[in-house]
Amino acid sequence: MSRVNVIAAFTEDDAERLTGISRRRLRYWDDTAFFSPSLADENRRLTHSRIYTFRDLVCLRVLRQLRDDGGVPLQHLRDVKSRLAHMGDDVWAATELYVLKRRVHFRNPESKKLEDILNGQGVLAIPLKVVSEDMTQKVRSLWTRPKNATGKIERQRGVAGRAAVFAGTRIPVSAVQAFADEGYNVEQIRAEYPSLSEEDIKAALKQGRAA
Repeated sequence: MSRVNVIAAFTEDDAERLTGISRRRLRYWDDTAFFSPSLADENRRLTHSRIYTFRDLVCLRVLRQLRDDGGVPLQHLRDVKSRLAHMGDDVWAATELYVLKRRVHFRNPESKKLEDILNGQGVLAIPLKVVSEDMTQKVRSLWTRPKNATGKIERQRGVAGRAAVFAGTRIPVSAVQAFADEGYNVEQIRAEYPSLSEEDIKAALKQGRAA
């Protein structure tokens, strides 16, 4: 089995939990081409066909603040996206955005000036650095396992299609068993899955032998 480089990827459930945006709204934004996950499969009917990157999550957090905290209409956000289409969806995380009277304004990277801002009016700035750091903390919390989860295997509704996973994670037990079938020992498997303990891997191998 060859090694591959894996980037952080998040399911719809993860995105809903980390951004505060409902799955229904996420799917609506995707279906209407307003904001689509970077790792989406063309066939959206497949299980886990919508997979988000960390950058996607930061963009979504900014969009939620614009919609819910700033009260910006969705159609206006669509117009903003169209105007800044050359930046792609990354505009939501790469641009310093402001809200004035429920409309989005930004600092033009060429002129370095705020465009369409009335003097003397209050402006809500979205601190992207804070949003990114907050999302990092949320991701870490998502991946933090309960102390009593080590060495336990479980099945949960909505997690990996109810396949057996290591308690407190979304890592399928079958993935570890596949490495074992390829001749990997416990330490080599741990190198592939640093978040798993020796007890976790032994539990997976024991289950495999009993199957």
